[in-house]
Amino acid sequence: MDTRRYRGFTVPRLYEGVVANRNEAAERFYQGLVGFARRLMRAANIEVTVIGAENIPAKSGALLAGNHTGYADFILMGTGPYLHGERLVRFMAKKSVFDVPVLGWLLKLMKHVPVDRARGGASIASAVQMLREGNLVGIFPEATISRSFELANFKTGAARIAHQAGVPLVPCAIWGSQRIWTKDLPKHFRDVPVIVRYGEPVALTGDAEADTAELKRQMQSLLDASRSEYASLYTDGAGEAWMPVALGGTAPTPEEAEGLYAKERAEREAKKQRRK
Repeated sequence: MDTRRYRGFTVPRLYEGVVANRNEAAERFYQGLVGFARRLMRAANIEVTVIGAENIPAKSGALLAGNHTGYADFILMGTGPYLHGERLVRFMAKKSVFDVPVLGWLLKLMKHVPVDRARGGASIASAVQMLREGNLVGIFPEATISRSFELANFKTGAARIAHQAGVPLVPCAIWGSQRIWTKDLPKHFRDVPVIVRYGEPVALTGDAEADTAELKRQMQSLLDASRSEYASLYTDGAGEAWMPVALGGTAPTPEEAEGLYAKERAEREAKKQRRK
């Protein structure tokens, strides 16, 4: 792929940016944090290649759905929107996080979206409203970090929210984030390449199960493309703990990862019971 540098990132040579979204570019606090994150990545030599940013609307609302392999995914998913109009992503996060002193205040200031999982379908109303108001909202359909670094089971929330709001559902695949900071592995905050790839919006039918299956299929296609490119440009990850077993790595298998998730869920539930 023929590439060039654009605003601190590597992009396809034919990619053209757009004029900044006036309202979002004026949000000084959130934009300041974005600028700080960019400077940190540059100082740490975190080389980010962004492909498909043109699939993100420059002005209107859209739901971005990404895979989740590391704690930096929130920052990395926001690189495409930043390039394509200095847009900001309002991420969906557990309501309990918003109750944490200081952190909750910061999340509200950046207009992130609290999700009360106990309320079921009613919990998506705030995300739908944000989208209808023209915002970009970010979601991780797996709802947790995938320890196998494969796509885990998807929740249907992304398809339901995008269809109800009447906005594009844009798939995103991030590869390399798990090498920076993820569960159970050492942190590497320097000299890590990452590829962030956005696809064309998923055609929604209103059938949440079918639309979720199509979203996962398209995200897998994006992920496969990035993994192939990553192996040719950087490393194939053979024998590495950050690489899936199916690709020659030593990460947990999807079945082993699911066992770890089940153990964590049981421990969280036990902790809740002890607090009662």
